[in-house]
Amino acid sequence: MLAKIKDILSGNYSDGEEIEVGGWVVKNRSSGKIVFTTIRDSTGEIQVTTKKGNVSDDDLMTADSLSLECSVRLKAKVRTDARAPGGKELVSTGIELVGCAQDYPIFGEGHNPEVLLDLRHLHVRSKELVAIMKVKDSVLNAAREWFRNNSFYEVTPPIIMSSSCEGGSTLFEIKYFDEKAYLSQSAQLYLESLIFGLENVYAITPSFRAEKSRTTRHLAEYWHIEAEMAWMGLYEMLNMLEDLVSYICNKTAEERAEEIRSLGSDPEYFLNLKPPFPRITYDDAIRILHEDGYRIQWGEDFGTHEERQLSMHYDKPLFITEYPLAVKAFYMKDAGNEKVLNVDMIGPKGFGEIIGGSERETDLGLLEGRLRKQGEDPSKYAWYLDLRRYGSVPHSGFGMGAERLVRWICGAEHIRDTIPYPRTISRLYP
Repeated sequence: MLAKIKDILSGNYSDGEEIEVGGWVVKNRSSGKIVFTTIRDSTGEIQVTTKKGNVSDDDLMTADSLSLECSVRLKAKVRTDARAPGGKELVSTGIELVGCAQDYPIFGEGHNPEVLLDLRHLHVRSKELVAIMKVKDSVLNAAREWFRNNSFYEVTPPIIMSSSCEGGSTLFEIKYFDEKAYLSQSAQLYLESLIFGLENVYAITPSFRAEKSRTTRHLAEYWHIEAEMAWMGLYEMLNMLEDLVSYICNKTAEERAEEIRSLGSDPEYFLNLKPPFPRITYDDAIRILHEDGYRIQWGEDFGTHEERQLSMHYDKPLFITEYPLAVKAFYMKDAGNEKVLNVDMIGPKGFGEIIGGSERETDLGLLEGRLRKQGEDPSKYAWYLDLRRYGSVPHSGFGMGAERLVRWICGAEHIRDTIPYPRTISRLYP
């Protein structure tokens, strides 16, 4: 079995011990009789020295010819050397070129972002994107851990849907045999149906939004962490969300401190993030924005600039509750005074909305009326409306954008770097 570079650097192998390693070339330089090669695997980087007399002449020639991103397999002895990066290096006793990489198209820094997106299949190897993907892995694992520890069941709702959840203007339409269908905007409606048997459920699934947006926080395809809880009101859910987000951030910072730091973010902040989070109402938010010189009127939804401004007042995620009914979805619980029992969680320092949720409306007549007002035919939602006819209970739910959470933790400038192959209004390839 091949040794992992992280285990070598951690001292799991003694000096002089001969091991086998596989990896890719990060850089290579030669002084004629000795070749210094830095290789990487999924766990780290290490320097390899290939010296005349330690290997055959053919192996020395192979080492000398290595270029960026060649894949190699080598036999080597471990050596402690304070001058080497990480304090360890490998002394090669044999090297095999597994896959050449002639004229690797990504070299150095300063590439045009669109070029890197065209070469995404190669750019995903970069140190930055590898670090972000490791952070994302920890985020998803931590979310699942929290749900399991808190008596939730993971379920698998459909991705192909017959009707809208969040509004028809952002639907991707597809042909489903001889019928019209849509890619899922949210698993919410199906998750609601499952609480009547399982009570607390969650799903981590792809969602699709045909939003013609070019902001740094919008994707047309993203991963959605969603949950629905029976017998739970809005403000009880806020307490739960504080605990969930804190757990994910704490666990991820504990596991990925090195990666988070390498990306320019602060793992200590996320390691020490604890409840409570600040809470304001929509009315409070309007007042703050007016004091800050914004001209937004009551009844208007917040955009990127308004959310950024509000978040600058707090150093923790911010809960904003009780938005106007007119700017929110049909399924949100009526709070009276033309408001709904909903919440948006806004990331600090301008990272924008990360979570949206609400207590769900249980009044059948109100739901039917709202659907008609939005131009929808209630008969298309007959199965969903049945949930209010047969044993309905108070319940709440939320959706968290996995990539938005990762972007905040990593301090990434653009959300496209939090997903291996971003899908945006202008990007479908590769």
